[in-house]
Amino acid sequence: MTVDQGWFDQMEAQIPQGKVRTRFAPSPTGYMHVGNLRTALYAYLIARKDNGTYILRIEDTDQSRLVEDAMDVIYKTLADCGLTHDEGPDVGGPVGPYIQTERRDLYGKYAARLIELGGAYRCFCPVGGDDPGAPSDTPSDTPSKYDGRCGRLSAEEIQAKLDTSTPYVIRQRIPAGKTSFDDAVFGHIEVDNADLDDGVLMKSDGLPTYNFANVIDDHLMGITHVVRGSEYLSSTPKYNLLYVSFGWTLPVYIHCSPVMRDAQHKMSKRHGDPSYEDLIAQGYLTDAILNYVALLGWSPGGEEEMFTLPELVQAFQVSGISKSPAIFDMDKLRHFNSAYIRGMEAAAFTELATPYIRETVTDPRFDMGDIAAILQQRCETLCDIPEKVDFFDCLPEYSTELFVNKKSKTDEAISKVMLDEAIQALGGITDWNREAVHACLIGLAERLEVKNATLMWPVRIAAAGKMVTPGGAVEICAILGKDETIRRLEIGREKCAAL
Repeated sequence: MTVDQGWFDQMEAQIPQGKVRTRFAPSPTGYMHVGNLRTALYAYLIARKDNGTYILRIEDTDQSRLVEDAMDVIYKTLADCGLTHDEGPDVGGPVGPYIQTERRDLYGKYAARLIELGGAYRCFCPVGGDDPGAPSDTPSDTPSKYDGRCGRLSAEEIQAKLDTSTPYVIRQRIPAGKTSFDDAVFGHIEVDNADLDDGVLMKSDGLPTYNFANVIDDHLMGITHVVRGSEYLSSTPKYNLLYVSFGWTLPVYIHCSPVMRDAQHKMSKRHGDPSYEDLIAQGYLTDAILNYVALLGWSPGGEEEMFTLPELVQAFQVSGISKSPAIFDMDKLRHFNSAYIRGMEAAAFTELATPYIRETVTDPRFDMGDIAAILQQRCETLCDIPEKVDFFDCLPEYSTELFVNKKSKTDEAISKVMLDEAIQALGGITDWNREAVHACLIGLAERLEVKNATLMWPVRIAAAGKMVTPGGAVEICAILGKDETIRRLEIGREKCAAL
Protein backbone atom coordinates (compact mmCIF):
# COMPACT_ATOMS: atom_id res chain seq x y z
CA MET A 1 0.00 0.00 0.00
CA THR A 2 1.42 3.34 -1.08
CA VAL A 3 -0.18 6.54 0.20
CA ASP A 4 0.51 9.97 -1.19
CA GLN A 5 2.46 12.21 1.18
CA GLY A 6 -0.22 14.84 0.75
CA TRP A 7 -2.70 12.63 2.61
CA PHE A 8 -0.37 12.43 5.62
CA ASP A 9 0.19 16.17 5.48
CA GLN A 10 -3.56 16.71 5.51
CA MET A 11 -3.91 14.46 8.58
CA GLU A 12 -1.19 16.44 10.35
CA ALA A 13 -2.93 19.72 9.53
CA GLN A 14 -6.12 18.53 11.27
CA ILE A 15 -4.44 17.86 14.62
CA PRO A 16 -5.56 20.42 17.28
CA GLN A 17 -2.68 22.44 18.69
CA GLY A 18 -2.00 24.89 21.49
CA LYS A 19 -3.80 23.41 24.52
CA VAL A 20 -3.73 20.45 26.85
CA ARG A 21 -5.58 17.42 25.46
CA THR A 22 -6.09 14.22 27.46
CA ARG A 23 -8.00 11.08 26.72
CA PHE A 24 -9.75 8.25 28.51
CA ALA A 25 -9.56 5.21 26.26
CA PRO A 26 -11.35 2.20 27.79
CA SER A 27 -12.06 -1.13 26.19
CA PRO A 28 -15.79 -1.97 26.19
CA THR A 29 -15.51 -4.96 28.51
CA GLY A 30 -18.75 -4.51 30.44
CA TYR A 31 -17.83 -2.77 33.68
CA MET A 32 -15.74 0.07 35.06
CA HIS A 33 -13.16 -1.19 37.51
CA VAL A 34 -11.70 1.17 40.10
CA GLY A 35 -8.35 1.56 38.36
CA ASN A 36 -10.09 2.50 35.11
CA LEU A 37 -12.22 5.07 36.91
CA ARG A 38 -9.09 6.57 38.48
CA THR A 39 -7.47 6.87 35.04
CA ALA A 40 -10.58 8.58 33.69
CA LEU A 41 -10.64 10.95 36.66
CA TYR A 42 -6.95 11.91 36.50
CA ALA A 43 -7.13 12.53 32.76
CA TYR A 44 -10.21 14.70 33.34
CA LEU A 45 -8.56 16.67 36.15
CA ILE A 46 -5.41 17.36 34.11
CA ALA A 47 -7.49 18.65 31.20
CA ARG A 48 -9.80 20.79 33.33
CA LYS A 49 -6.94 22.15 35.46
CA ASP A 50 -5.45 23.82 32.36
CA ASN A 51 -8.72 24.57 30.55
CA GLY A 52 -7.88 21.79 28.12
CA THR A 53 -9.89 19.19 26.22
CA TYR A 54 -10.99 15.82 27.61
CA ILE A 55 -11.58 13.09 25.04
CA LEU A 56 -13.34 9.72 25.22
CA ARG A 57 -11.95 7.13 22.82
CA ILE A 58 -13.16 3.53 22.66
CA GLU A 59 -10.43 0.96 22.06
CA ASP A 60 -12.28 -2.06 20.67
CA THR A 61 -9.70 -3.69 18.40
CA ASP A 62 -9.62 -6.78 20.63
CA GLN A 63 -12.95 -8.10 19.43
CA SER A 64 -12.72 -11.20 21.66
CA ARG A 65 -13.23 -9.08 24.80
CA LEU A 66 -16.23 -7.04 23.68
CA VAL A 67 -19.30 -7.14 25.92
CA GLU A 68 -22.78 -6.17 24.79
CA ASP A 69 -24.03 -2.86 26.22
CA ALA A 70 -20.55 -2.08 27.57
CA MET A 71 -20.60 1.27 25.80
CA ASP A 72 -23.71 2.22 27.75
CA VAL A 73 -21.88 1.37 31.00
CA ILE A 74 -19.01 3.67 30.01
CA TYR A 75 -21.29 6.56 29.04
CA LYS A 76 -23.41 6.21 32.17
CA THR A 77 -20.45 5.97 34.53
CA LEU A 78 -18.78 9.07 33.12
CA ALA A 79 -22.08 10.97 33.19
CA ASP A 80 -22.89 9.90 36.76
CA CYS A 81 -19.41 10.96 37.91
CA GLY A 82 -19.59 14.31 36.14
CA LEU A 83 -16.57 13.47 33.96
CA THR A 84 -18.05 15.14 30.90
CA HIS A 85 -15.98 14.59 27.76
CA ASP A 86 -15.60 17.30 25.15
CA GLU A 87 -15.06 14.92 22.25
CA GLY A 88 -16.10 11.31 21.79
CA PRO A 89 -18.22 8.81 19.86
CA ASP A 90 -21.48 10.27 21.14
CA VAL A 91 -20.63 13.97 20.85
CA GLY A 92 -18.27 13.98 17.89
CA GLY A 93 -15.28 16.26 17.45
CA PRO A 94 -12.65 17.42 14.98
CA VAL A 95 -10.50 14.26 14.99
CA GLY A 96 -13.06 11.46 14.87
CA PRO A 97 -14.07 8.74 14.58
CA TYR A 98 -13.51 8.04 18.26
CA ILE A 99 -14.01 4.26 18.06
CA GLN A 100 -10.93 2.36 16.91
CA THR A 101 -12.68 -0.14 14.66
CA GLU A 102 -14.15 2.82 12.78
CA ARG A 103 -10.59 4.09 12.19
CA ARG A 104 -9.45 0.82 10.66
CA ASP A 105 -8.29 2.28 7.32
CA LEU A 106 -6.02 4.74 9.09
CA TYR A 107 -3.89 2.10 10.76
CA GLY A 108 -3.14 0.23 7.56
CA LYS A 109 -1.92 3.42 5.89
CA TYR A 110 0.31 4.36 8.82
CA ALA A 111 1.64 0.80 9.00
CA ALA A 112 2.57 0.97 5.30
CA ARG A 113 4.19 4.35 5.91
CA LEU A 114 6.16 2.92 8.83
CA ILE A 115 7.47 0.13 6.62
CA GLU A 116 8.64 2.76 4.13
CA LEU A 117 10.37 4.63 6.98
CA GLY A 118 12.14 1.49 8.13
CA GLY A 119 10.34 1.24 11.45
CA ALA A 120 8.37 -1.91 10.62
CA TYR A 121 8.37 -4.97 8.35
CA ARG A 122 6.03 -7.67 7.09
CA CYS A 123 6.30 -11.00 8.90
CA PHE A 124 5.18 -14.08 6.95
CA CYS A 125 5.93 -16.68 9.61
CA PRO A 126 3.01 -19.04 10.31
CA VAL A 127 0.89 -18.07 13.30
CA GLY A 128 1.33 -20.41 16.26
CA GLY A 129 3.00 -23.81 16.15
CA ASP A 130 6.30 -24.92 17.59
CA ASP A 131 8.49 -22.53 15.66
CA PRO A 132 10.12 -20.19 18.23
CA GLY A 133 10.11 -17.44 15.62
CA ALA A 134 6.43 -17.80 14.80
CA PRO A 135 4.36 -14.70 15.56
CA SER A 136 0.96 -14.52 17.14
CA ASP A 137 -1.62 -11.90 16.21
CA THR A 138 -1.42 -10.45 19.72
CA PRO A 139 1.72 -9.83 21.79
CA SER A 140 0.28 -11.57 24.83
CA ASP A 141 0.06 -14.82 22.86
CA THR A 142 3.70 -14.76 21.75
CA PRO A 143 5.40 -17.80 23.35
CA SER A 144 8.90 -16.32 23.11
CA LYS A 145 10.74 -13.36 21.70
CA TYR A 146 10.54 -13.34 17.92
CA ASP A 147 13.93 -13.78 16.26
CA GLY A 148 13.31 -11.12 13.61
CA ARG A 149 13.96 -13.43 10.64
CA CYS A 150 11.39 -11.76 8.38
CA GLY A 151 13.01 -8.42 9.05
CA ARG A 152 16.03 -9.71 7.16
CA LEU A 153 14.19 -10.76 4.00
CA SER A 154 15.28 -9.12 0.76
CA ALA A 155 12.89 -6.99 -1.28
CA GLU A 156 12.70 -9.81 -3.84
CA GLU A 157 11.80 -12.39 -1.20
CA ILE A 158 9.10 -10.11 0.23
CA GLN A 159 7.60 -9.47 -3.18
CA ALA A 160 7.55 -13.16 -3.98
CA LYS A 161 5.49 -13.86 -0.85
CA LEU A 162 3.15 -10.98 -1.61
CA ASP A 163 2.67 -12.30 -5.15
CA THR A 164 1.49 -15.63 -3.75
CA SER A 165 -0.80 -13.91 -1.19
CA THR A 166 1.08 -15.34 1.77
CA PRO A 167 -0.62 -14.06 4.94
CA TYR A 168 1.42 -11.73 7.10
CA VAL A 169 1.41 -9.51 10.14
CA ILE A 170 3.34 -6.26 10.45
CA ARG A 171 5.98 -6.11 13.14
CA GLN A 172 7.85 -3.20 14.65
CA ARG A 173 11.56 -3.10 13.81
CA ILE A 174 13.52 -2.47 16.99
CA PRO A 175 16.86 -0.78 16.26
CA ALA A 176 20.10 -1.39 18.11
CA GLY A 177 21.00 0.87 20.97
CA LYS A 178 19.07 2.25 23.92
CA THR A 179 15.75 4.04 24.31
CA SER A 180 14.98 6.50 27.11
CA PHE A 181 11.97 8.52 28.15
CA ASP A 182 10.79 10.67 31.02
CA ASP A 183 7.69 9.90 33.02
CA ALA A 184 6.01 12.50 35.25
CA VAL A 185 5.69 9.96 38.07
CA PHE A 186 8.59 7.51 37.64
CA GLY A 187 11.20 9.91 36.30
CA HIS A 188 13.85 9.10 33.70
CA ILE A 189 13.82 5.53 32.37
CA GLU A 190 16.31 3.98 29.96
CA VAL A 191 16.21 0.49 28.46
CA ASP A 192 18.48 -1.56 26.26
CA ASN A 193 16.72 -2.14 22.93
CA ALA A 194 18.06 -5.69 22.95
CA ASP A 195 15.49 -6.38 25.65
CA LEU A 196 12.61 -5.29 23.40
CA ASP A 197 10.89 -7.59 20.94
CA ASP A 198 9.69 -6.87 17.43
CA GLY A 199 6.05 -6.79 18.53
CA VAL A 200 3.08 -7.18 16.20
CA LEU A 201 1.60 -3.85 15.11
CA MET A 202 -0.99 -5.05 12.58
CA LYS A 203 -2.69 -8.42 12.85
CA SER A 204 -3.41 -10.67 9.90
CA ASP A 205 -7.07 -9.63 9.97
CA GLY A 206 -6.08 -6.05 9.21
CA LEU A 207 -6.80 -4.71 12.69
CA PRO A 208 -4.07 -3.07 14.76
CA THR A 209 -2.84 -4.25 18.11
CA TYR A 210 -3.20 -1.89 21.04
CA ASN A 211 0.50 -1.10 20.90
CA PHE A 212 0.13 0.45 17.45
CA ALA A 213 -3.39 1.89 17.50
CA ASN A 214 -2.94 3.85 20.71
CA VAL A 215 0.16 5.64 19.39
CA ILE A 216 -1.46 6.52 16.05
CA ASP A 217 -4.66 7.71 17.75
CA ASP A 218 -2.88 9.69 20.46
CA HIS A 219 -0.86 11.55 17.83
CA LEU A 220 -3.71 12.21 15.42
CA MET A 221 -5.99 13.34 18.24
CA GLY A 222 -3.35 15.76 19.53
CA ILE A 223 -3.06 14.09 22.94
CA THR A 224 -0.52 16.02 24.99
CA HIS A 225 -0.71 14.05 28.27
CA VAL A 226 -1.08 10.27 28.33
CA VAL A 227 -2.47 8.90 31.63
CA ARG A 228 -2.38 5.13 32.02
CA GLY A 229 -1.44 2.32 34.39
CA SER A 230 2.17 1.55 35.25
CA GLU A 231 1.79 -1.87 33.61
CA TYR A 232 2.39 0.00 30.34
CA LEU A 233 5.79 1.33 31.44
CA SER A 234 7.57 -1.66 29.90
CA SER A 235 5.88 -1.01 26.53
CA THR A 236 6.51 2.73 26.49
CA PRO A 237 10.03 2.45 24.96
CA LYS A 238 8.45 0.76 21.95
CA TYR A 239 5.81 3.50 21.75
CA ASN A 240 8.63 6.06 21.84
CA LEU A 241 10.38 4.34 18.95
CA LEU A 242 7.18 4.62 16.91
CA TYR A 243 7.01 8.34 17.62
CA VAL A 244 10.66 8.69 16.63
CA SER A 245 10.19 6.68 13.43
CA PHE A 246 7.34 8.95 12.35
CA GLY A 247 9.15 12.10 13.50
CA TRP A 248 6.38 13.01 15.95
CA THR A 249 6.57 14.95 19.23
CA LEU A 250 6.33 12.79 22.36
CA PRO A 251 3.45 13.36 24.80
CA VAL A 252 3.87 13.80 28.54
CA TYR A 253 3.67 10.33 30.12
CA ILE A 254 1.89 9.90 33.44
CA HIS A 255 1.96 6.29 34.59
CA CYS A 256 -0.05 5.42 37.71
CA SER A 257 0.80 2.53 40.02
CA PRO A 258 -1.87 -0.13 40.42
CA VAL A 259 -4.76 -0.16 42.86
CA MET A 260 -4.29 -3.19 45.10
CA ARG A 261 -6.65 -5.34 47.10
CA ASP A 262 -3.82 -5.91 49.57
CA ALA A 263 -0.03 -5.69 49.62
CA GLN A 264 0.34 -8.63 47.23
CA HIS A 265 -2.70 -8.65 44.95
CA LYS A 266 -4.05 -6.20 42.40
CA MET A 267 -7.77 -5.60 42.42
CA SER A 268 -9.50 -7.93 40.00
CA LYS A 269 -13.11 -8.49 39.00
CA ARG A 270 -12.27 -12.19 38.69
CA HIS A 271 -11.47 -12.28 42.41
CA GLY A 272 -14.67 -10.53 43.42
CA ASP A 273 -13.28 -7.04 43.88
CA PRO A 274 -15.95 -4.39 43.31
CA SER A 275 -16.32 -2.36 40.14
CA TYR A 276 -17.83 1.11 40.17
CA GLU A 277 -21.23 -0.41 39.38
CA ASP A 278 -20.84 -2.87 42.27
CA LEU A 279 -20.07 -0.05 44.70
CA ILE A 280 -23.15 1.86 43.60
CA ALA A 281 -25.25 -1.30 44.05
CA GLN A 282 -23.76 -1.65 47.55
CA GLY A 283 -25.11 1.76 48.51
CA TYR A 284 -22.09 3.99 48.03
CA LEU A 285 -22.54 7.52 46.69
CA THR A 286 -20.90 8.52 43.43
CA ASP A 287 -19.36 11.63 44.99
CA ALA A 288 -17.82 9.60 47.81
CA ILE A 289 -16.46 6.97 45.42
CA LEU A 290 -14.93 9.63 43.16
CA ASN A 291 -13.38 11.47 46.11
CA TYR A 292 -11.89 8.27 47.52
CA VAL A 293 -10.64 7.05 44.13
CA ALA A 294 -8.85 10.38 43.62
CA LEU A 295 -6.80 9.69 46.76
CA LEU A 296 -5.74 6.21 45.63
CA GLY A 297 -2.17 7.07 44.80
CA TRP A 298 -2.47 10.86 44.88
CA SER A 299 -1.92 13.23 47.79
CA PRO A 300 -3.26 16.79 47.85
CA GLY A 301 -0.34 17.77 50.07
CA GLY A 302 -2.33 18.78 53.15
CA GLU A 303 -4.70 17.47 55.79
CA GLU A 304 -7.86 17.97 53.74
CA GLU A 305 -9.31 14.80 52.21
CA MET A 306 -12.87 15.76 51.29
CA PHE A 307 -13.12 17.30 47.84
CA THR A 308 -15.95 17.98 45.44
CA LEU A 309 -15.12 17.46 41.77
CA PRO A 310 -14.58 21.22 41.16
CA GLU A 311 -12.34 21.31 44.24
CA LEU A 312 -10.36 18.35 42.91
CA VAL A 313 -9.80 20.25 39.66
CA GLN A 314 -8.27 23.12 41.63
CA ALA A 315 -6.23 20.93 43.99
CA PHE A 316 -4.93 18.32 41.58
CA GLN A 317 -1.22 18.30 40.75
CA VAL A 318 0.52 15.54 38.83
CA SER A 319 3.45 15.92 41.23
CA GLY A 320 1.20 14.52 43.97
CA ILE A 321 0.88 11.11 42.27
CA SER A 322 2.82 8.42 44.11
CA LYS A 323 5.01 5.66 42.66
CA SER A 324 3.75 3.30 45.36
CA PRO A 325 0.72 1.07 44.76
CA ALA A 326 -2.47 2.16 46.50
CA ILE A 327 -4.43 -0.19 48.75
CA PHE A 328 -8.20 -0.08 48.26
CA ASP A 329 -9.63 0.05 51.78
CA MET A 330 -13.38 -0.60 52.01
CA ASP A 331 -13.45 0.72 55.58
CA LYS A 332 -11.95 4.01 54.42
CA LEU A 333 -14.51 4.20 51.63
CA ARG A 334 -17.31 3.62 54.15
CA HIS A 335 -15.90 6.47 56.22
CA PHE A 336 -15.98 8.75 53.18
CA ASN A 337 -19.47 7.61 52.29
CA SER A 338 -20.88 8.24 55.74
CA ALA A 339 -19.34 11.72 55.74
CA TYR A 340 -20.96 12.50 52.40
CA ILE A 341 -24.32 11.22 53.62
CA ARG A 342 -24.13 13.34 56.76
CA GLY A 343 -23.24 16.38 54.69
CA MET A 344 -26.18 16.15 52.31
CA GLU A 345 -29.15 18.51 52.38
CA ALA A 346 -32.01 16.83 54.26
CA ALA A 347 -34.36 16.93 51.28
CA ALA A 348 -31.74 15.42 48.97
CA PHE A 349 -31.02 12.60 51.40
CA THR A 350 -34.73 11.89 51.84
CA GLU A 351 -35.13 11.55 48.09
CA LEU A 352 -32.13 9.26 47.87
CA ALA A 353 -33.08 7.17 50.90
CA THR A 354 -36.80 6.73 50.23
CA PRO A 355 -36.50 3.72 47.85
CA TYR A 356 -34.32 1.95 50.42
CA ILE A 357 -36.68 2.80 53.28
CA ARG A 358 -39.62 1.53 51.26
CA GLU A 359 -37.98 -1.88 50.94
CA THR A 360 -39.03 -2.61 54.55
CA VAL A 361 -41.35 0.27 55.50
CA THR A 362 -44.45 0.03 53.35
CA ASP A 363 -47.04 1.49 55.75
CA PRO A 364 -48.15 4.81 54.18
CA ARG A 365 -48.76 6.34 57.63
CA PHE A 366 -45.05 6.82 58.16
CA ASP A 367 -43.44 9.97 56.85
CA MET A 368 -40.33 9.25 54.77
CA GLY A 369 -38.78 12.58 55.72
CA ASP A 370 -39.09 11.81 59.43
CA ILE A 371 -37.48 8.38 59.01
CA ALA A 372 -34.74 9.77 56.76
CA ALA A 373 -33.97 12.40 59.39
CA ILE A 374 -33.10 9.79 62.03
CA LEU A 375 -31.06 7.79 59.51
CA GLN A 376 -28.88 10.48 58.02
CA GLN A 377 -26.41 10.83 60.88
CA ARG A 378 -26.34 7.10 61.57
CA CYS A 379 -25.95 5.57 58.11
CA GLU A 380 -22.75 4.55 56.33
CA THR A 381 -24.21 3.21 53.08
CA LEU A 382 -27.66 3.35 51.52
CA CYS A 383 -27.88 -0.43 51.66
CA ASP A 384 -27.70 -0.21 55.48
CA ILE A 385 -31.10 1.46 55.48
CA PRO A 386 -33.66 -1.37 54.99
CA GLU A 387 -32.40 -3.42 57.94
CA LYS A 388 -32.12 -0.37 60.19
CA VAL A 389 -35.79 0.65 59.81
CA ASP A 390 -37.64 -2.63 59.31
CA PHE A 391 -39.12 -2.41 62.83
CA PHE A 392 -41.43 0.44 61.82
CA ASP A 393 -43.70 -1.79 59.76
CA CYS A 394 -43.61 -4.74 62.12
CA LEU A 395 -42.40 -5.07 65.69
CA PRO A 396 -39.92 -7.97 65.66
CA GLU A 397 -39.84 -10.75 68.19
CA TYR A 398 -37.27 -9.93 70.85
CA SER A 399 -35.93 -11.17 74.16
CA THR A 400 -36.36 -9.33 77.44
CA GLU A 401 -32.57 -9.51 77.74
CA LEU A 402 -32.55 -6.37 75.60
CA PHE A 403 -34.02 -4.46 78.54
CA VAL A 404 -30.93 -5.21 80.62
CA ASN A 405 -28.35 -2.46 80.30
CA LYS A 406 -25.75 -1.80 82.95
CA LYS A 407 -24.92 1.71 81.79
CA SER A 408 -28.56 2.76 81.79
CA LYS A 409 -29.10 0.90 85.08
CA THR A 410 -32.03 -1.11 83.79
CA ASP A 411 -33.19 -4.68 84.01
CA GLU A 412 -36.54 -6.37 83.35
CA ALA A 413 -38.05 -5.33 86.70
CA ILE A 414 -36.99 -1.70 86.40
CA SER A 415 -38.08 -1.67 82.75
CA LYS A 416 -41.58 -2.84 83.72
CA VAL A 417 -41.92 0.08 86.12
CA MET A 418 -40.57 2.56 83.56
CA LEU A 419 -42.93 1.28 80.86
CA ASP A 420 -45.93 1.44 83.24
CA GLU A 421 -45.16 5.10 83.92
CA ALA A 422 -44.41 5.91 80.28
CA ILE A 423 -47.67 4.41 79.04
CA GLN A 424 -49.64 6.57 81.47
CA ALA A 425 -47.69 9.75 80.70
CA LEU A 426 -47.67 9.36 76.92
CA GLY A 427 -51.38 8.55 76.93
CA GLY A 428 -52.03 12.09 78.15
CA ILE A 429 -50.50 13.79 75.09
CA THR A 430 -53.20 15.37 72.94
CA ASP A 431 -51.01 16.83 70.18
CA TRP A 432 -48.55 14.06 69.29
CA ASN A 433 -45.27 15.33 67.91
CA ARG A 434 -41.55 15.03 68.61
CA GLU A 435 -41.41 18.04 70.91
CA ALA A 436 -44.40 16.83 72.94
CA VAL A 437 -42.99 13.32 73.31
CA HIS A 438 -39.61 14.72 74.34
CA ALA A 439 -41.10 17.04 76.95
CA CYS A 440 -43.30 14.27 78.32
CA LEU A 441 -40.49 11.71 78.76
CA ILE A 442 -37.91 14.15 80.10
CA GLY A 443 -40.47 15.48 82.56
CA LEU A 444 -41.40 11.94 83.61
CA ALA A 445 -37.77 10.99 84.31
CA GLU A 446 -37.43 14.10 86.45
CA ARG A 447 -40.58 13.28 88.44
CA LEU A 448 -39.42 9.68 88.92
CA GLU A 449 -35.99 10.96 89.97
CA VAL A 450 -34.20 8.63 87.57
CA LYS A 451 -31.62 9.29 84.90
CA ASN A 452 -33.04 9.94 81.45
CA ALA A 453 -31.38 6.78 80.14
CA THR A 454 -33.11 4.64 82.77
CA LEU A 455 -36.44 5.62 81.25
CA MET A 456 -35.44 6.03 77.60
CA TRP A 457 -33.72 2.66 77.26
CA PRO A 458 -36.78 0.48 77.98
CA VAL A 459 -39.06 2.81 75.99
CA ARG A 460 -36.80 2.54 72.94
CA ILE A 461 -36.40 -1.22 73.24
CA ALA A 462 -40.16 -1.71 73.58
CA ALA A 463 -40.90 0.65 70.69
CA ALA A 464 -38.38 -0.91 68.27
CA GLY A 465 -37.71 -4.42 69.55
CA LYS A 466 -34.05 -4.01 68.59
CA MET A 467 -30.81 -3.34 70.46
CA VAL A 468 -29.47 -0.92 67.86
CA THR A 469 -31.73 1.65 66.22
CA PRO A 470 -31.09 4.69 64.01
CA GLY A 471 -32.90 6.98 66.43
CA GLY A 472 -33.63 7.34 70.11
CA ALA A 473 -36.83 6.69 72.05
CA VAL A 474 -38.27 10.14 71.40
CA GLU A 475 -37.66 10.07 67.65
CA ILE A 476 -38.98 6.53 67.20
CA CYS A 477 -42.12 7.12 69.26
CA ALA A 478 -42.84 10.38 67.42
CA ILE A 479 -42.73 8.57 64.08
CA LEU A 480 -44.75 5.54 65.25
CA GLY A 481 -47.61 7.70 66.46
CA LYS A 482 -49.46 7.63 69.76
CA ASP A 483 -51.57 4.49 69.34
CA GLU A 484 -48.78 2.32 67.91
CA THR A 485 -46.28 3.54 70.51
CA ILE A 486 -48.55 2.73 73.44
CA ARG A 487 -49.44 -0.66 71.90
CA ARG A 488 -45.77 -1.59 71.65
CA LEU A 489 -44.93 -0.32 75.12
CA GLU A 490 -47.75 -2.43 76.53
CA ILE A 491 -46.27 -5.50 74.78
CA GLY A 492 -42.89 -4.71 76.34
CA ARG A 493 -44.43 -4.27 79.77
CA GLU A 494 -46.17 -7.64 79.55
CA LYS A 495 -42.93 -9.32 78.48
CA CYS A 496 -41.20 -7.95 81.57
CA ALA A 497 -44.15 -8.75 83.88
CA ALA A 498 -44.16 -12.36 82.72
CA LEU A 499 -40.76 -13.03 84.25
